[in-house]
Amino acid sequence: MSSPADSDHLERAVDLAVQNVAADGGPFGAVLVTAGGRRFEGANRVTADHDPTAHAEVVALRAACARLGTHELTGAVLYASCEPCPMCLASALWARIERIMFAAGRDDAARAGFDDAAFYEYFESPARRGMLPTAQQRSRESLAPFEAWSAHESRTAY
Repeated sequence: MSSPADSDHLERAVDLAVQNVAADGGPFGAVLVTAGGRRFEGANRVTADHDPTAHAEVVALRAACARLGTHELTGAVLYASCEPCPMCLASALWARIERIMFAAGRDDAARAGFDDAAFYEYFESPARRGMLPTAQQRSRESLAPFEAWSAHESRTAY
């Protein structure tokens, strides 16, 4: 269920995406609104920063977390100009975002040359795992980081 405020934030995310294209960036924008009403914006910085993780949603998440001094954004809403890719979805999950609203869909992005279908399929289909093979190799020290974490009394849980 969306509200007029949702529409305004989503419109702003789309505006950010259009402005980013004019600045030679990717066609993606995002607005993150915290539970307390604070607003943080992000635009795709992949090519500008030479950072494949600098998607608009991640840029907005990073800005909010840095400014608020937290790694959790419980109750926040993420508005994106386009359906978030699997990396952005996972980032939102880690940040404990309450919900995501987006304008264009993944098929719209694909028609513009941003086809994330293989990435979605990677997570949905074991057959696609050949795209990026992963393997576990245990050693005697494999669990040492977790043992150190468990023993560290002043750790910050997340």
